[in-house]
Amino acid sequence: MAEQIDPQTPGVVQGYRTHTQDEIDLVNQVKAVESQVAQLWKEIQQRPGTDKRMAAIARTNIEDGFMWLVRSIFKPDTEFDR
Repeated sequence: MAEQIDPQTPGVVQGYRTHTQDEIDLVNQVKAVESQVAQLWKEIQQRPGTDKRMAAIARTNIEDGFMWLVRSIFKPDTEFDR
């Protein structure tokens, strides 16, 4: 069971454990790459001839992938995860 954290403590998100600086740095790297991929996606989907439906599907899958990658590092402690 995860340590109990006061959810009123600044910087604490309820349902998440305290993270190491290494984990925070790694997630920040993931978020930086996510931002770069999002910018590339915007450029691609604005090009004439780009299939907008396929671009939308790609966006959903990209968002899902980055979400799961962050979750794999931060490992939230919810009732579902126990």
